[in-house]
Amino acid sequence: MLATLLATPAFSASLDVAWWRDGKIEVRQLRQGGTAPPPFDGARQVPLASLWKLFVYVYATDNKVAMPDYRCGGRDPEEVYCCDAGQSIGHDAALAQSCGPFFSPGRLMITAIPWRKYWTGRLGSAPAGDFAWLAHPAQLTPARTVRLDSLLRAFDSIPAASRVDAEAALLRVVLDGRGAGTARWFGSQLRVKTYSWHEQRRADERIGGAAGWLADGTPIWFGGAGGSSNVFEQWAPRLAASLPKVGAADDGGCVVVDYFKRYPIRAVRGERGVAVAGPLNGRYHVQFENGQNLALRSSGELMLLQEKGGRPQLRGRFGVNEYVARVLDREASTGEPEAAKALAIAARTYLQQNAVTVAGCQQIADSSATQRVSPSPATPAALAIARWTDQLIVDGVTVRYHSNQASEGTMAWSEAVRQAKQGKYYDEVLAAAYPGGALSTFGNTGARCRRLAQNEDWLARSVPHWQRVLLREAGYEAPPQAPLVCALQSGAPYSEQSRNRIYMRPLATREDRITLAHEYLHLGLRNHPRGQDEEYVERLARRLVDLNLEAL
Repeated sequence: MLATLLATPAFSASLDVAWWRDGKIEVRQLRQGGTAPPPFDGARQVPLASLWKLFVYVYATDNKVAMPDYRCGGRDPEEVYCCDAGQSIGHDAALAQSCGPFFSPGRLMITAIPWRKYWTGRLGSAPAGDFAWLAHPAQLTPARTVRLDSLLRAFDSIPAASRVDAEAALLRVVLDGRGAGTARWFGSQLRVKTYSWHEQRRADERIGGAAGWLADGTPIWFGGAGGSSNVFEQWAPRLAASLPKVGAADDGGCVVVDYFKRYPIRAVRGERGVAVAGPLNGRYHVQFENGQNLALRSSGELMLLQEKGGRPQLRGRFGVNEYVARVLDREASTGEPEAAKALAIAARTYLQQNAVTVAGCQQIADSSATQRVSPSPATPAALAIARWTDQLIVDGVTVRYHSNQASEGTMAWSEAVRQAKQGKYYDEVLAAAYPGGALSTFGNTGARCRRLAQNEDWLARSVPHWQRVLLREAGYEAPPQAPLVCALQSGAPYSEQSRNRIYMRPLATREDRITLAHEYLHLGLRNHPRGQDEEYVERLARRLVDLNLEAL
């Protein structure tokens, strides 16, 4: 992408959309008044723009090419899409943010022969003719134009196993990338790389949009006048409504559920009498010691076990979306879809926060003390909601929910239904229930925040003592809310301005406190002329920590 682009109108009269399915391209044109745009088909030439980075990412991931973090030096104008001077960026964030320097084939030591061999294997023949643009990594330049059907066929050549990491990274686009705020319309159905470039026919204008995949692997491309952020902001509702129906994707993950832990089972009976230990297939009745009975169905996903002493025990094994859908069936309903979407995300978050990992699966009990899980297959409506919210969680807070009693950190289902009936969207329902949280993705450790309460408390006590010094610093602006301080998994501490977060280790020494003050200053001095001057910030941080000692 260019570091500087010409100004463009904030309004685009049309949006071109194309996808590849069943071996052919389909196109749509969305309009908002104005002159009818010229028609197009698969022969249309479109700029590769920053989409080249997605092909490098897939190649590097599939071939286990080392992708070390890129450290921003502050001199390359393209680093505006990467990180602040002195900070680093990893491969997933680099893809979502469109950090060009990270994916330079030279930096990653990607050479022509292995590259060509890889794409030849994918495309079934040597990258030639329509695929000449993929023949050599050096040819992947933003200004290069490619046939639209060739671009979509190249995306289609990448199997699910090879695109899974890219898709997970690209989910951030609608959460906190250039499509921020549009997850309301797309859920997790859109896994696309954004782009902005000069319009081929009018060099003084630009085209922006995104390309990649839908959740079921359908390759998609869309573009309109303006930058990608403008396109998302303007067209998200209509684009979401115009996308092809998304088929069922593979249900990832593994969840083991121990059923009826608080209600001892006397016997499980099927059509042929008392069931024996092993997988259950068909219809059954569970008879509890308290005299109650429950009917259920199983297609082998439920297992009848014998505990010590001979007591029967039921255990289920599901993909994450099947699990979430069964929770939705048991705890609520799908009558108000926006409320159901909110509860599905809350249930997935609860699983992520409370399950234990056993033999590669998340294990959790079915209980009113945790969350209840239907023992019968999920209804189609619940499964559709779970798939639409696939991988979405609430990050940064502890998540709980209740049928009708709301409290801090607890969403009441009855209140979610009331808000949905008033026209609230699922993200608004979640924001009301969990004001300190943010939508993120399950399994995206770079986006998760395990909050460090001690660090946050120390910062909250310290900032008032610092104000008389900081208010004299030109350009200082206190963050609108207290930053979240998150546990750092590895590497050097850093601050994330876009999400108002600090990543570091727990406080133990004076140097840790200086580090926390240092990263806080990067947030507060983001508009200061020397806000990225590490030596200046370090000196000021040490001075602030000394102020704390004087105040004691």
